[in-house]
Amino acid sequence: MGAYAAARAALSGRASVISKDDTVSGIRALHNAARSAVKARTAALNQIVHILITAPDDICVNYSALRGKTQVDAISRLRPTGDGPRVALLTALRTLVRRVQALTAATEHSPGLRAAFGVGPDTAARLLVTAGGNLDRLRTEASFAARCGVAPVPASSGRTNRHRLPPGGDRCANSALYRIALVRMSSDARTRDYVAWRTAAGRTKKEIIRLLKRAIAREIFRYLTTPVSVPDVSDLRPARQAKNITLITVAEHFGVWPAVISCIERGTRRDDDLASAYRDWLTAA
Repeated sequence: MGAYAAARAALSGRASVISKDDTVSGIRALHNAARSAVKARTAALNQIVHILITAPDDICVNYSALRGKTQVDAISRLRPTGDGPRVALLTALRTLVRRVQALTAATEHSPGLRAAFGVGPDTAARLLVTAGGNLDRLRTEASFAARCGVAPVPASSGRTNRHRLPPGGDRCANSALYRIALVRMSSDARTRDYVAWRTAAGRTKKEIIRLLKRAIAREIFRYLTTPVSVPDVSDLRPARQAKNITLITVAEHFGVWPAVISCIERGTRRDDDLASAYRDWLTAA
């Protein structure tokens, strides 16, 4: 429905759909503005490194030693001052890190969505934009799958009974589901077992990804339509520091990278099972 038709329907009282949530409209605006940055993310990250390497000694020392979110937050707070070249350098750094912050802040509208394995800030923003601020349009998970372009359509021939993905749907959401599927295929044990089982049954990689994307769409729909309480993890870091336990010690115990534990402590990564096990281990330590 076009804007003119929608206005006429609203004035006549025939409109049955409420207006979209302003938060999602903001996410859409942020996401559209950040598309070019997302496509060049690797180049942008490399650019930050290169800028810091060639920066004056005081800037290099202050920010090169920081990592991850700590570095991003520190650079975002700096104020470009000094001569022309210094101001240009600091402005470039701050502009790059604020792109990352914009995508991260977009997912605060639906924090439970990050509980899904493989869903990062960018993929969460894409899915939120697709769902819109009006979930009444998506009455079933099948309608959400169709909107994402992952509802299977028959593609049988002769004695071969197969399905394929439809050519329609929101291609950004389809791309987001594809990226989640790839992350799970490489990092999630249950997904790897599923892929091995389907491969042994004669399925091709393309067919397996199609099945995964449909299953992920079903899971994402539940997160979008069901209120999810985000467990509080603010007690983890103080408890670890109170017992003088390092991140490396915790990571070695659970067989993960120290960055994973750090992200869980800061609430930037959802893994409720690991967080619960971590809390129990700290209590017993």
